Amino acid sequence: MEAEALELDVLIYPDEVRLATPEDLREWELETASQVSIPTVRLFVALYPYNPAAMSPNRDTAAEELPFVPGQIIKVFADKDADGFYHGESGGLTGYVPSNMVAEVPVDDDYLKHILMQQGFIPVDRTGMSLTPEVSDVTSVPEDTVVRRMVALFDYDPWESSPNVDSEAEMGFRAGDIIYVLGEMDQDGFYNGDLKGRRGLVPSNFLQPLPWD
Repeated sequence: MEAEALELDVLIYPDEVRLATPEDLREWELETASQVSIPTVRLFVALYPYNPAAMSPNRDTAAEELPFVPGQIIKVFADKDADGFYHGESGGLTGYVPSNMVAEVPVDDDYLKHILMQQGFIPVDRTGMSLTPEVSDVTSVPEDTVVRRMVALFDYDPWESSPNVDSEAEMGFRAGDIIYVLGEMDQDGFYNGDLKGRRGLVPSNFLQPLPWD
């Protein structure tokens, strides 16, 4: 009768050899997992339609590029290459993405990234995505006021979601709206915002900064 092989996990130390306990194995797995490098995912939004077959400057590699439409969310895993292209993923497809056709949405929170990736699109306002605000967005703003651009991560209806009893001074908006924030946040966590000429208080925890470039 043949003897069955018995596999045992052992720990080898300079002065002893002993059997590994379940606790030893769990600690080893946790330590190994912590050393695995996980690539950082960055989110970009497409500013313009892009059809590589018709628009790519690289005719030989156009098939390796990613087509997209305005507002489409694209996951990017690394910095752009020497030719100015990112490597991205969207809608189940992967390919190269021209950096001058997209803008980064600076979201650090993993949960918010998950929400935006599930959403798949952000309504793109071409005016809001421009490098400088339109005159109508900053009229009657004092010269010393700091103007910042932010993107709304969620829909906000003051009548339904406001924590304040008097919500008439607040402004509603939709996910993806580009809001110009005027000045600093108040003690209640609200900014004074401008959305296409409309002014009102907007909750800071519904917004993320959106760089000018």
